[in-house]
Amino acid sequence: MNSLTHVTILTGASRGLGLAIAQQVLARGGRLLTLQRHPNAALAAPVGQLEQWVCDLTAPEAPAVRLAAWVQALPRQQLASLTLINNAAGMTRVAPLGGIDPSALAAALRLGLEAPTALTAAFLGATERGPLRPTLVTSFAEGRPYAEDLRALAAGGEPAPLDLARARVLATWLSRIHRLHLEDPVAWRRAARDLVGSGEGIFGLVDAYPADTPGAPAARLRRLEEGALSWRWRLRGRSDRLRRIHGDFHPFNVIFSQGTHFTALDASRGAVGDPADDLTALTVNYPFFALQAPGSWARAFAPLWRVAWGTYLTAAGDGVLDAAPPFLAWRALVLGCPRFYPDLPAAAREALLAWAERLLGRPRFDPDHVEGLFP
Repeated sequence: MNSLTHVTILTGASRGLGLAIAQQVLARGGRLLTLQRHPNAALAAPVGQLEQWVCDLTAPEAPAVRLAAWVQALPRQQLASLTLINNAAGMTRVAPLGGIDPSALAAALRLGLEAPTALTAAFLGATERGPLRPTLVTSFAEGRPYAEDLRALAAGGEPAPLDLARARVLATWLSRIHRLHLEDPVAWRRAARDLVGSGEGIFGLVDAYPADTPGAPAARLRRLEEGALSWRWRLRGRSDRLRRIHGDFHPFNVIFSQGTHFTALDASRGAVGDPADDLTALTVNYPFFALQAPGSWARAFAPLWRVAWGTYLTAAGDGVLDAAPPFLAWRALVLGCPRFYPDLPAAAREALLAWAERLLGRPRFDPDHVEGLFP
């Protein structure tokens, strides 16, 4: 081996991304240590380049102690770099916590949380300052964000059948996950409170607007806060609305591969809340993109808006309309915030926030009200 060696420690090298990383390290002449339940016959390398440890990372104490000793024994003068990649992970089935087998949950937490923490602690504790790098690997979704579809529509053309089909499949998927009703008044009150008063909620977003932001005068921001507070008290006692949700279902968290197959990324807010959270996070982007491309609403985005709302209401009923106004206002504040969208024209910001203010003053949402944004 070369006098200066790149050393990589890798968990979860038996298949998929972990196997691909292992093969790449070996192909580049690096030294590799893998930790997994069974040795991988697909990996082959000269003596001294590859070492495979058979261990159970749901019991990470012993592997962590062994790893610390192994790292300490490495000849520092021969190291070009030292990298730990925590790739092993496990998941339980998606279900309310009370419906998950406790032993399966404990094993998933040990593998996905305790093991990478223990191994990283051992790795850092056994090394001195130098070219070392711990890495946590998460899953990768092949495809491109749904936002790219919307950008293309804003640039020109009418929605193709695939565009309409994608809007339909997203709304259908939401209607299905929202079928799971949850009985948890405490979680519901927290969700209603976070909509308004948390750092990521309406009050926190208002505080994120710099003074004298074009299209967002202080008087309007104050009226938005006051309207949101009124909605908190309308929703606070409605724990019957609590459902399984995604929690951040915007077009940058939806990755389409081919056709209508998609992956939803980065579920948030504990995946519990009001169905209006998800539906508005998706659909508010149709007028948002249209406002930045004058003339594109009727041509490109109104059909998607009608398909998404119509599909969802047909599948799940119109109860979502009872809570949609504050969620739309919240999302409008996100999209209008110059910290997140500094290039948004002032006229578009003005239109979004004026619409949000009107919505908060209504007792219920009507999807046809969006037309007022595009006289």
